[in-house]
Amino acid sequence: MGSVDQLTAWLADYPWAQTLLASLALVAAAWLANWGTKRILVRGLDRVLKASALGRGWQGSGFGVIPRLANAVPALVLWMGVVLVPGLPEPVTQIVRNVCSAVIVLTLALAFSAFLNLVNAAYQRRPEAASRPIKGYLQVVKIAVFAIATILIIAALLDRSPLILLSGLGALAAVLMLIFQDTLLSLVASVQISSSDMLRVGDWIEMPQLNADGDVIDIALHTVKVQNWDKTITTIPTKRLITESFKNWRGMRESGGRRIKRALYLDQTSVHFLTAEERTRLRRFFLLDDYLRAKERELAEWNARLAEYGREPVNTRRVTNIGTFRAYVERYLRNHPGVNQNMTLIVRQLAPTAEGLPLEIYCFTNTVQWVEYEGIQSDIFDHLLAILPEFGLRVFQNPSGADLRGLAGGGTLAEALREPATEV
Repeated sequence: MGSVDQLTAWLADYPWAQTLLASLALVAAAWLANWGTKRILVRGLDRVLKASALGRGWQGSGFGVIPRLANAVPALVLWMGVVLVPGLPEPVTQIVRNVCSAVIVLTLALAFSAFLNLVNAAYQRRPEAASRPIKGYLQVVKIAVFAIATILIIAALLDRSPLILLSGLGALAAVLMLIFQDTLLSLVASVQISSSDMLRVGDWIEMPQLNADGDVIDIALHTVKVQNWDKTITTIPTKRLITESFKNWRGMRESGGRRIKRALYLDQTSVHFLTAEERTRLRRFFLLDDYLRAKERELAEWNARLAEYGREPVNTRRVTNIGTFRAYVERYLRNHPGVNQNMTLIVRQLAPTAEGLPLEIYCFTNTVQWVEYEGIQSDIFDHLLAILPEFGLRVFQNPSGADLRGLAGGGTLAEALREPATEV
């Protein structure tokens, strides 16, 4: 007991020692409060939450919500205990309290931001999250929270009322509009995209001007991320999706069929009327027998009305190989298991070109999967290209080296040009 009295008497003679020891004790109390909160309270709550019904989506103490709240405890201890330190000058006490107030405000703002991340993670597990993302709206809330926190922190450090700072914001409105111009434009674009259901996570979009062609993997306030088919990622400013055009393939995926629109270019010199022998030979085709019989009856009735003029073939209607082939292609597609029979199916001729006569196939597959779609399309054209000679038709293609060698009598074109001309 005597030693305590001696220490008290000694401290009474040295006031600065009392201030120093009290300050050290306050710092130790703040450290102890921080250690106890994070080692005991935070870990205990983390274990309880993981064991509860929220455990499946709980990650790292709730995306850092609880640890950030725990950071406010030592600042709160310092804010409350600094006034109890004897001999501490009033300005120092006020500065410490102001800094602690600013730290507490910043900590609460960071904790609220982490809480919004947790809300977004929980919402993404809902079925409607892909079509109605809320990430952009939460980012707007974060901006508002940090703007308010910034005002409160500045007010706390300057020891002034926040209302004084707010009264001066009118003069800074133009500057703030300039600083947050992109944010405001992105906010408007995000609202329009969400309300109009223009874009969802998982949609396949094409935006050639920005080299974007792939699936949307993230929709945020300022940017939309697209993973292209080569696995690269293109980041598109959200406002560009409103001011510029892009193609969304969602309608194709939801329809259940993907379009085939491709033409066979036929050599026009191979088009001719079918002879009786050719018609008989084509009746071997299961898909053409009823067509040819019906066509012959129709043409016979038509030509019978021509009387004596019907004796000349030039006055009569006759079956052509290209018309028969077109009928065969349509019936082939109607019986193909990979073609969607409930959607548009057309086989038509387009205007002749220098590359031949286009015979266009326009139909839809019964799948939207890329690999299966390409397989069905390739199978169809493999068959059509191989069956063309049965109709006396040829595919048009520009002359190749083999064609030129054939014209030169088996040699090369250069050898043919070097041969002397035959005298007449």
